[in-house]
Amino acid sequence: MTLNCNGQLIDLNTPKIMGILNLTPDSFYDGGKYIDVENALRKTEEMLLDGATFIDIGACSSKPGAEEISEEEESRRLFPVLEKLVRKFPHALFSIDTCRSQIADESLKIGACMINDISGGKFDSKLMKVVGKHCVPYVLMHMKGNLKNMQANPKYDDIIQEMLYYFSEKVQEAYGHGINDIIIDPGFGFGKNIEG
Repeated sequence: MTLNCNGQLIDLNTPKIMGILNLTPDSFYDGGKYIDVENALRKTEEMLLDGATFIDIGACSSKPGAEEISEEEESRRLFPVLEKLVRKFPHALFSIDTCRSQIADESLKIGACMINDISGGKFDSKLMKVVGKHCVPYVLMHMKGNLKNMQANPKYDDIIQEMLYYFSEKVQEAYGHGINDIIIDPGFGFGKNIEG
């Protein structure tokens, strides 16, 4: 099994590591340590040297209860860093964590090679079309509700059946938009709890 990332075939028969670069001041993981360009460059280099194949960049927080930011703010945080990363690490594979088609389109033009969408196209109906146009891999995640309410007592009759139905429907939608490489993400922590 392979992924086509800007013409480079990535063999998934061997597990690959994805490093995470948060460009958000309210990240639940690293508290906004990498929102300035120099720290982002340093962290990216460190992750690549540690063996990461992909670097996933997010400029809009997706933690439970996060405030939605404007597209302009997401652009302001993301594009200057992405442009410098692509120049400094031309052979690195950059994935963009976004739910917005305009952000995805511009990021792929800059040199990103994958889109990671926590909403599965639910927040922006044009996103899958953009991914298909660029012929890049798409990370398709399951999330119940939205960022504000996803952890407010999520309930399922049968979580496995619901997710199977969701993914079968969404994968067909993605194929319809010309997306060939799809990575399924069950979305641990996104509208889920230990009880399931």
